[in-house]
Amino acid sequence: MSVPSSNPWQEALWRIYRRPQPPIPWRDGENLPWDDPEFSERMLAEHLDQSHGAASRQLHEVRRLVEWLWTALDLAPGSRVLDITCGPGLYAVELAQRGAHVVGIDYSPASVRYARQLADRQGVADRCAFIQADIREALPQHAGADYDAAIFLYGQMAVFPRPEAQRLLTAAADALRPGGRLAIELLNFDRIDKTDSTWWFTDDRGLWGDRPFLSLGERHWDAEQRASIDRFYILDLESGQLRIYGLADAAYTVDEMRALLRRCGFSRSAAFPAWAGVELYDAEEWVAYVAER
Repeated sequence: MSVPSSNPWQEALWRIYRRPQPPIPWRDGENLPWDDPEFSERMLAEHLDQSHGAASRQLHEVRRLVEWLWTALDLAPGSRVLDITCGPGLYAVELAQRGAHVVGIDYSPASVRYARQLADRQGVADRCAFIQADIREALPQHAGADYDAAIFLYGQMAVFPRPEAQRLLTAAADALRPGGRLAIELLNFDRIDKTDSTWWFTDDRGLWGDRPFLSLGERHWDAEQRASIDRFYILDLESGQLRIYGLADAAYTVDEMRALLRRCGFSRSAAFPAWAGVELYDAEEWVAYVAER
C-alpha cells in the first residue's frame, strides 16, 4: 500500500497506521532523549513538581526512604555512597546532609545542573559530586572505588534489557567495598499491569513540548520477554511533525532478581515488598532489595 500524498499530516497518520504490531520492547520507537537539553529541562520540571510522583517522589516520601536506607545500608557520617541515575539529586543531598559523601551519575544535563545547585544551597557541595554521563559507560569506571553503598531507585534498572542490567549490576558490585551494600527498587511483578491499553490527550506544555501537540499512547505486555513497552506518538499540531518514542520496562520476580544479584557478585540479598511498610502513596507497587557484596 502506497502513501497517497507527501503532505506531512498524511505522512504522520500513515506512519501511525503502519506501526509495528505488536510492538517489541527495546526495538520499536526511539529511546526518550534524556540528554537533549530542552527535553531534560522539561523532565526536570516533572521531577520537581510536588503535585505528583511521576518522575521523582515527593520530598516528604524521599525523606522517609532516606531514613530507611540509612539503616538498611548501614550508613554513618563519612560513608561513601554512589547514586546511580541520581536525577536532580534529591536522595543524594538528603544523604549528604546526614554526613555521607555522595557521587551521583545521571544522563540529564538539566538534572545534574540542578543537583549541583541544590547541594550548594543546602551547604553540602563539599560532600556531593555529580557526573553527567550514560551510566552504561560511566559506572564501570568506578570499579575498585570501594564505596560503602550504592542506590539504584525508582525502577530505573528496568529500562535496560536484561543483558545490560546484568552488566550494570556487576559494575555496581565492582564499585563497592567487600561488605558494601546496594539498594534497588523495582516494580512488584505480580502487580504490574499486563494488559494492553491506549490513551490520548492534547496540550501545549509539559514533557512533550511547549506548543500545541496531540499525544497518542499505547502499552503492550510482551510475555516472552517479561517486559512492557509504552509507545508515545507526539504530533506537532503546527508543523505536522511526528515523533515516536518507546519506553520499555523489564519485569522481575523476586526469585529472578535475587538470582541475578548472586550472578553479579553479591553474596546475599533480601527483598522488602512494599518497602517493608514505609509510608508511600504507591508502596504496594514496589519491591526494594538490599544486596551485600
